[in-house]
Amino acid sequence: MTDFLDDLDAAAAAILDRVQGPLHLGAPLGLGKPHRLLNALYARVARDPTRPMTLYTALSLDPPQPGDGLQGRFLRPFLERHFGPDFPRLAYVDAMRRDALPAHIEVEEFYMQSGALLGSRQAQRRYASLNYTHVPAALADRGVNVVVQKVAAGEDGRRLSLSCNTDLTLDTVDALAAAGRPRPLLVAEIDPELPWLGGSASVDTAFFDLVIAPPPPYPKLFGLPRQPVSDADYAIGFRASALVRDGGTLQIGIGALADALCHALVLRHTDNAAYRRVLDALDPGLATHPAVATHGGLDPFERGLFGCSEMINEGFRRLVQTGVVRRRVVDKLPLMQRLDGDDASELDRELAGRDGEFLHGAFYLGSPEFYQWLRDLDDDTRRGIGMKRVLEVNALADDDAGLQRLQRRDGRFFNTCMMATALGAATSDGLEDGRVVSGVGGQYNFVAMAHALDDGRSVLLLRAARDKAGTNVSNILWHYGHTTIPRHLRDLYVTEYGIADIRGLTDEDCAIAMTGLADARHQTGLLDAAREARKLREDFAPPAQWSRNSPDWLRRTLSPLRADGTLPDYPLGSDFTPVEQRLARALAWLSGATASRAGKLRTVLGAVRHDGSDDEDAMQRMGLLRATGAKAWLERRLLAFALARTATPSAADAGSHR
Repeated sequence: MTDFLDDLDAAAAAILDRVQGPLHLGAPLGLGKPHRLLNALYARVARDPTRPMTLYTALSLDPPQPGDGLQGRFLRPFLERHFGPDFPRLAYVDAMRRDALPAHIEVEEFYMQSGALLGSRQAQRRYASLNYTHVPAALADRGVNVVVQKVAAGEDGRRLSLSCNTDLTLDTVDALAAAGRPRPLLVAEIDPELPWLGGSASVDTAFFDLVIAPPPPYPKLFGLPRQPVSDADYAIGFRASALVRDGGTLQIGIGALADALCHALVLRHTDNAAYRRVLDALDPGLATHPAVATHGGLDPFERGLFGCSEMINEGFRRLVQTGVVRRRVVDKLPLMQRLDGDDASELDRELAGRDGEFLHGAFYLGSPEFYQWLRDLDDDTRRGIGMKRVLEVNALADDDAGLQRLQRRDGRFFNTCMMATALGAATSDGLEDGRVVSGVGGQYNFVAMAHALDDGRSVLLLRAARDKAGTNVSNILWHYGHTTIPRHLRDLYVTEYGIADIRGLTDEDCAIAMTGLADARHQTGLLDAAREARKLREDFAPPAQWSRNSPDWLRRTLSPLRADGTLPDYPLGSDFTPVEQRLARALAWLSGATASRAGKLRTVLGAVRHDGSDDEDAMQRMGLLRATGAKAWLERRLLAFALARTATPSAADAGSHR
């Protein structure tokens, strides 16, 4: 029987009353965490050393800290507006960041907010390296006895929607039953801000043992601020978009690279001439690249794509709105077979239009605008989005692999990595000293699926180089001491300088192809290492066109397309005001320009000598228009200098490569 409460403290007390002994608590990753309930429960347990608790979760979202100086002046007002003044930060995250969790409380995460907990001993020690699809079985092994989740409520009160997180709850309950363990206490917190999604996301209220409906005010949902897209990001995204085949299947990750890819796919469909202008600028021969000619295309999408991605994000919103993602799949094999062939009748297409879905996901996360889109969906679009268990999205089911292979035909699985080796291994989640940046998540699942599907391809996206403490370093290395994707699963790689199809290649051919994607400044070192390792013939000479692989070439190439609006800073919309967008460019440039001691000195001298007029709107926004004191004077000079240097988007991108 389901009990209903409207008080969070009472709910925390009820959980502790119902579960005897240690609390083994499961909570969804990302948006589905009931922040206020978790904080109430944490506060009670922290005060009572006789009630040990372990929390099993992932992606504990926490707004960034504003910091000091110009960064703080920029972030503090934005964070208050974007998240709201009453957004409940997770108490256990704050404690972990300070290594201050009580001795009787542990937190195990299988995926961390990127880079947020690199300095936490408690977080690093208790990280669980798991493929997303292995998490339910791991939770069953740990004997999870409570699961808490944020849900949306139906109008009639008889149904609840798992909404943003259909990924793990149902699979975990089943895994516990299969292991012969008791059913966990299932606790739902209703959040009126959470969009309702039906289908397999909808469960009877009686599924939960305890349903909490706290009174208002309701905090905003955690919104991911949308980031600007650089020249390198655009070059990667447009090259990658040419690997997508019409009528195929699309999985994408999150971040600026995914935003660039989605913008390219939208442009390919809605303004093909502009799309081809970008590709011709990057590589006039791209259409004849073997991987593009064999596995992709440049034409608009006549049949459309089916989206099948563990996370539904901002990019999918735009792809659905513009008709790129619209190919519907059904869970009936005979009908799916007819739809896949040339003999589908009008009735078949009508049935698919009524019962089919064009987008499957296991969780969603995005901006406030994205959440509003989900709330306002028309009925047909809402029916077309199927929120599924993670085992239904990230893996091929054993019992209906034939059906899923038809649904996921020409699967293109796009994910990002931090670094890659010249022999094809990828590093996406951690550092070679063992510290975890984020997690494996579903990346390995999708790479393996690409190899399991006859027509599937895994595409790993990465920027060729990065600035580190004022020095440019390559993201393509001969060797790195940590691997996320092993080299025997090497497939397609894309950087801003090209596409490398290395599936099945010999080590020598792989090393040559990967070096061709590197920044020109780092190619000689890679070739020398390959020769020393006996992986490259002594007389190999790099092609002349490799020498153009530089940020300057890329900036010159894309500058006209920046200027005419084809490549906007924020292709999927922005959470920043126009003034804040100018400030964001300036602050990014300033951060890169002052990364080294010499760069800092040059920048300060340039700022002191700068005699241009101030951007009064920007200074007002930063609280510097009438600021006094030496520190504020220098901050104003630095900001004015940075604003002048980044008056155009291309200038901002140039600063990121100093």
